[in-house]
This record gives sequence, C-alpha cells and structure tokens, in this order.
Amino acid sequence: MGLVVKESPSRDNPFDSWRSLIIALYMTLVGYGVLVGVPVISTAWVELLGFTEEQVGRVAGADLGGLALGSVLASLVMARWNRRSLAILGLVIAVAANWLCTYYVDYQQVLWLRFMAGTGSGIYTAVAVATLGGNSRPARAYNLMLFAFAFSQAAEMQVLPMLSMNGIYWAFILAFLVSLPFIRWLPTHPTPVSEEVAEERAAHRKRVPSGLIWLCLAAIFFTYINIGTYWTYIELAALDGGIDGEWVGRLLVIVSLGSVVGCLIATVISNRFGLGKPLMMTLALMATIVGILGIDMNYAYLLVSLGMFNLLWIFIDVYQMATVAVIDRTGAFASLMPGAQGLGQIVGPNIAASMLGAGMGYNAVFFLCAAAALIGLLIYLAMYIWLRHRVTELVRSA
Repeated sequence: MGLVVKESPSRDNPFDSWRSLIIALYMTLVGYGVLVGVPVISTAWVELLGFTEEQVGRVAGADLGGLALGSVLASLVMARWNRRSLAILGLVIAVAANWLCTYYVDYQQVLWLRFMAGTGSGIYTAVAVATLGGNSRPARAYNLMLFAFAFSQAAEMQVLPMLSMNGIYWAFILAFLVSLPFIRWLPTHPTPVSEEVAEERAAHRKRVPSGLIWLCLAAIFFTYINIGTYWTYIELAALDGGIDGEWVGRLLVIVSLGSVVGCLIATVISNRFGLGKPLMMTLALMATIVGILGIDMNYAYLLVSLGMFNLLWIFIDVYQMATVAVIDRTGAFASLMPGAQGLGQIVGPNIAASMLGAGMGYNAVFFLCAAAALIGLLIYLAMYIWLRHRVTELVRSA
C-alpha cells in the first residue's frame, strides 16, 4: 500500500480516449448526484413532503442502497453485455423513477421509487466507473473524477435549495438525458489484453490475492456508513440543534469547495508517502471530527466538523480508489466500488433512522459515524500489516 504502480497510456486501449474519459466523468457526476446532494434533498423531503427524520433515513437509504444493487447487477454482466446498452438501461430506469416521483408523494411510494431510481443510477454509474478503471492510468482517472465531484457538490449545494421538490427531480432527469447522445463514446466491451499483459496480471494476482481486494471493498463499505449517515443527517441535525438554517446552507456551499483542496493535498501526499499511512491517519482524523458532534452541536463544532468532513471525504476516496487500482490491476473490481459505497449508505442511514425512531437522538448518530470510520481504519491497518510482511515491493499508483 505504500509503493508505486507505473501507468502508461496505450494507443490500442479505447478506454484512454479523451471522449470515453469525458463521458465517463460526466456519468459518474450524474450517477452520484443524490449522494452529493443528499443533505439538501433530505431537508426538502422533510420541509416539502412532510417526511419525519426517521422516514428520511429510510428513503435516503433506499436510494443509495439501490445504487449498490444496481452496480452489483451491472458488474455481473459487465464482461458480456454491450456497455452502451447497459448504461442506457440504467438511464431509462433512473429517469422513469424520477419522473414518477413528480406524481407520487406518499412515503411508501417514494420509498420504492427512490430505490428504483437508485438501482438505475447504480447500473449507469457502474459502467462509468468501470470505464475509468479500464483507463491505462486508472488512479489518475479516479483523481479527475474526484476533482469534478468537488465542483459538482458545490453547484448542487447552491442550486438545489432554490428548487421545488419536483424541480430537484427534473434536474436529475435532465442531467441523465444530456448524456444520452454521448453514450456512444463509451467502449462497448473490455479491451482484449496481450499474452504478455495477461501473464503480468497473473503474476500480480499471485503476489496480491483477490481476498485483499474484498477487504478493500469491506473498508469502503464501513467508511461509507460514516459518510452516508453523516451527509444524510448533518443539515437536519444542525437545525435540530438550533443552528440557523440560512447559515447552514451558506456553510454547505462554502465547505464543498474544500473538497478541491482535499483532492489536491491527497494527490501530493500519496505521490510522496504512498497510500497506506496517509489513509489511516485520515480515517483517524475523520472519526474525531464526526465524533465531536456527538458531544455537542454548536456553531464552532459544526464549522470545524463540516469543513474538515468535506476536506477528508474526498481525501479518503482518493486513497481508497487508488488503493483498489494498485491491488486490482485488471480493473475487474472497479464496478463493485459503487456497490460497496451504496451498501454502506443504505446500512448507515437506516441504522441512524432506527436510532432516531427509538429516541436516541443525533448524538448517538454521530457516534455511529465515528465508530464506522474506526472500523474502516482497522481493516486498512490489517491490510497494511499483511502487505508489509508479504509483499516486499508493490508498485505505487499515483
């Protein structure tokens, strides 16, 4: 986890095309749109549809859990199906579900429609992430994706609060439809590899077993229990704690730009110090800054916690995605990353919803966030120790 993998573009690799890179980057931004905008969307569900805080956790969990299911389903057929057709299938499902949400507003109906929308988004996003993973420089492609996230997050925090509930749904519909003419830029199937590359990958698999990649995915799952829970409830928790809503809204926009800084710092540090130690230190800091809101909710704590969270969220993802790119040189597990993220985001908000339903309050929710981040840290620590003992030199992904 601390060494470097050299990446070089290939003229024979269609995944290195600037067109496939651009459309894959755009598709990830659209597919992860609910995840990025969930604080604002959660508040809209409460204020515009009258959902309770517990119901918000269920609905957000259904949406983001659908993302997990869709990505897993896509990964099962990714090697055999035409990827353009798969992306269009996901797009149609997501657009249809979002459109139906403009007509049906009952909690039970919205719950299942958001699960349907999330499933479509998961299929669509899995194709995009797998396309980035097929690039000859996957770590660089993931970094570009995370840089783009930082700006899209700030844009959503600014624009979505101005829209009605139906306006939010239509914004997602239009974002999906814009990509439709450009899906033809996606490569249709994985690129066949030469015998030399196949032998190199086989040798890499012997050095680094696939079980290690599953551990990575498990760690991503736990870190996203933290991320999904915190991000779903942070605005509602602040309002419940007596923080001015307008101040929280402005803060969400401002701190979103901290993600850009986080991505830049993470890239520089990983180039110099590798992935393992910085990732574990970041997770320890993340557990601390989400846990302080379990102690008290006030203006100072919220400013520090929310500002650092946006810095560290992207910081962590840079390391996690680069780690998967290092360990999985085939890119076969790339499409499962949205699944691990989405699964964490259905489990986390649902546990939090149960806590709130039981009257445990937001303090317990933020302690849950801290505990999940620490479990992710422990998994990476175990991986780091294993690699130090079993692998003498693992090339590091920039």
